[in-house]
Amino acid sequence: MSDGFDLKRPERETLPLLVSVPHAGTAVPDAIAARFASDEVRALPDTDWHVDRLYGFVPELGATLLVARYSRYVVDLNRPASGRSLYPGRDETGIVPTTTFRGAPIWRVGEAPDEEEQHARVERYWQPYHDCLRAELDRIRAAHGVALLFDAHSITSRVPRFFEGELPGLILGDADGTSCGHDRSARVLGALHASAHEVAHNEPFKGGWITRCYGRPKDGVHALQLEMAQRLYMDEAAQAWREDRAGPLQVMLRDVLQAFVG
Repeated sequence: MSDGFDLKRPERETLPLLVSVPHAGTAVPDAIAARFASDEVRALPDTDWHVDRLYGFVPELGATLLVARYSRYVVDLNRPASGRSLYPGRDETGIVPTTTFRGAPIWRVGEAPDEEEQHARVERYWQPYHDCLRAELDRIRAAHGVALLFDAHSITSRVPRFFEGELPGLILGDADGTSCGHDRSARVLGALHASAHEVAHNEPFKGGWITRCYGRPKDGVHALQLEMAQRLYMDEAAQAWREDRAGPLQVMLRDVLQAFVG
């Protein structure tokens, strides 16, 4: 395990698959946490709670699991290092967020990270994760002739700052068909629609930086992002795992990943 992430390879790799979990981390260096504006922020409400546990079966399938340790409030691994917008014209958080999804300030007055500090965080926390991600994809493609990247996320069901009403349960993103071959996306969509949950495709999320950056079907690398509403596997109010919900969802996720592999 690196300082910034946990890489779990299977004992015997049989699938050309890497599952990335960039937002489940809760580690925050003390010097950074000391500048948080409130107890609300210290609770890290925008974490993708338990997603690493949800996909904990991945090495058993013969695939690789990469999980970030640091909170997205330290740096957001699913944003471009340049800080440019992923959804121009839409409200969104940056590579070093300044407000929570609810709009609360993350940093004490006058203590928000300046441009120099943001750059330092990219070098310290963002770059190692992406170096590992790229190296693993290169390794997998060299071994199997193709590499499949599945970027795993979750979000609270209602985020009024960004969207009206309740989000669909499952949202598949393939960057409008550019990050993954059509047949693979179609198979995954079929597996998602076989569940009892509402499914959306590229709306409201089409895939973040990880999906868009690494998905290059013509080069043998296919990438998908799956965003899921946290109500599907946990008690959102208590941020608590619900085995009665998570267990069946894990069965479905196994089918989804197998459909991705084909």
